[in-house]
Amino acid sequence: MRTKIRSSCLRRGLPMIALTLSSAVAFTSQSCKLAISPQHHSLRASGNGDKNGATASIDVSDLGLTMADLEKTIPIHNFSIESSGYQSTSRIPDVNDDGCFWVENPEDIDVTLRIPGLRGQPAECLGVLFSTTTVSVTAFGRVVWSCIQMGISDTDDCLFLTQEGADGVPVIQLNIKKRDTEERWGGFILQIGEDSIL
Repeated sequence: MRTKIRSSCLRRGLPMIALTLSSAVAFTSQSCKLAISPQHHSLRASGNGDKNGATASIDVSDLGLTMADLEKTIPIHNFSIESSGYQSTSRIPDVNDDGCFWVENPEDIDVTLRIPGLRGQPAECLGVLFSTTTVSVTAFGRVVWSCIQMGISDTDDCLFLTQEGADGVPVIQLNIKKRDTEERWGGFILQIGEDSIL
């Protein structure tokens, strides 16, 4: 596959090209628009900042695409979109301990909690209570930390595992099953619970 782009288009410093399977594709800077035509096996670009019309040519003849292929709806179940991030487990707004690491999939969220306030507590004494909107961590049967979730969970399919961690901070691993698998949470902790003593 060969690509040829005029230098006038490169000098413009286009920051990013977002290419999707549709008959017309737009990308940022200078209001440039790309149109793909599988019959002619070419990709044409034009922008209102270039009177000559910057062009790019890509040979796609080996792909065997037709316009009907580009207009098909792509089923969402053919994709597995995963996102992840860190959140603080502290109730104090100015403290960011990154004690919560979450990985979100379409069906569930895997959460790893390392709560600094549990340092020195044996992993065997910890437990987790699940509700549709909250998670509570117990130590010797007493709730010591809780949070409100970003979404609604299916408590029948929620699991937890505790184990000893580095520096004496136990590790709590959660698997939270979503009730609505089409909903994206974008995180795990919405708010730390008022009953948290850590």
